Amino acid sequence: MLSALAASLFLAVSDRVRSRVLPHLVSFATGALLSAALLGLLPHAIESAGAADSHDIGLTLLGGLLLFFVLEKMVLWRHCHADVCEVHVSPEPHAHAHGHNHHRHPNNHSHEHGRDRASATLILIGDGFHNVLDGVLIAAAFMTDIHLGVVTAIAVCAHEIPQEVGDLAILLNGGMSRLKALTLNLLASVTSVLGGVLAYFAMAEVQQVLPYAIAIAASSFLYIAVADLIPGLHRKVDPGSGVWQLVYIVLGVVVIYVSHNLAH
Repeated sequence: MLSALAASLFLAVSDRVRSRVLPHLVSFATGALLSAALLGLLPHAIESAGAADSHDIGLTLLGGLLLFFVLEKMVLWRHCHADVCEVHVSPEPHAHAHGHNHHRHPNNHSHEHGRDRASATLILIGDGFHNVLDGVLIAAAFMTDIHLGVVTAIAVCAHEIPQEVGDLAILLNGGMSRLKALTLNLLASVTSVLGGVLAYFAMAEVQQVLPYAIAIAASSFLYIAVADLIPGLHRKVDPGSGVWQLVYIVLGVVVIYVSHNLAH
C-alpha cells in the first residue's frame, strides 16, 4: 500500500517529469531485487535448511524460476487473446472473382478502445494476484527472521513503486478517472495483507517449508529483475543512459546491503 501511495504522487506531476524519473526507479528496483535475492534471501534459505539440504534449495530456486516463466507466459497469452477485437473482413483485389484471399482489417477505434479497457481490467487482476504473492513472500521472510522480513519488504517496495506507476498509467489510458484509478489500485494492494495473513496461519504449522518458501521468494525477485526489468533497461543503448542505469542499480544494491547489515 505504501508503494501504491508513493506511486500515486506521480498523478500530480507532468508527463515529462514522470518519463524522466521512472527509468531511474526501474534501475534502482533492479539492484534492490538482485541484492535482496542473492545477499539476503538465498543465504538465509540455505542456512535454515542446513548444509545437507542445500542442493534442495538450489532445486527449489530453479523450480521457482521455471514457475514464474510459465506464469508470465500465461499472462502474455491472456494479453494476446485480450487484444483480439472486432474485425471486418473485406475481400482483396480479385477476391470476388476467385472467392478467396480475404483480408482482415480491424476496426481501429473499437479495437484500440477494447485493448485499453481490457488492459486496465487485466492489470488490476494481475496486480491483485501479484500482491497476494508478495504478502506470502514477506510473511515467509518475517517468520524466518524479522531482519530478513524488513529487507524483503524494502525490496518489494522498491520494485512495486515503478510498477504501480505503470499500472496507474494503464488504468488512466483505459478511460478511468484519476480518483477511480487510484482507488482501484489501492484496493488491489490490500490483497498483500490477505496473502500475508493466509501465509502466516498456513506456515505456522509447517515450519520446515519456510526455507523453500524463501527460495521461491528469491526466484521471484531474480526472475522479475533479470527477465522483466533488465531487458527494459537495454532498450536505451546510449552511453549516458547506461552509466545512470548502473549508478541507480548500484544504489539499489547499496541500500539493501546497508539495511541488511544494520538490521543485524
